[in-house]
Amino acid sequence: MTTAGFFVRAAGAEDLAGVLEMERGISGAPHWGEAEYAGIVVGSGKGDAGSVRRCLLVAEVEGRLVGFAVGKMIGLGAEGIGELESVAVEAGARRGGVGKALCEAVAAWCRELGAAGLELEVRVGNQAAIELYAGIGFVAVGRRRGYYSEPVEDAVLMRLELNPAKN
Repeated sequence: MTTAGFFVRAAGAEDLAGVLEMERGISGAPHWGEAEYAGIVVGSGKGDAGSVRRCLLVAEVEGRLVGFAVGKMIGLGAEGIGELESVAVEAGARRGGVGKALCEAVAAWCRELGAAGLELEVRVGNQAAIELYAGIGFVAVGRRRGYYSEPVEDAVLMRLELNPAKN
């Protein structure tokens, strides 16, 4: 997918160092180990019915990584549910559509697998992210008290309907 000067694509092994470097530089990003990201790339979203599938997507400008997103699919078809696990965009590329494009690409991946919806958790104090998700069509459906640590903060649960006819 190409939009506004950047390109969104599935990550490859050659992207792992850049993903880790970016993730480590963003304090609000979940900090996973290299093996976690490598497992997503090696698995390439494959899985059996009822298993967990994951995707790692990257956004780049002229070959330079500017953002990434991780999606997860549990189960398949209308019984399956997608989760937007992580979205990170470098500071210089924020507010330029990269985060939105990454979220939409994860939603499209889940939709292709037949998911009825895509869910996420976001810090209650992260108003910019909440506005981004709401602009895509996510709606708040709940709250988890004290979900995040360092600092302790509630999570807003949000959901995007992907295949409303299947609900």
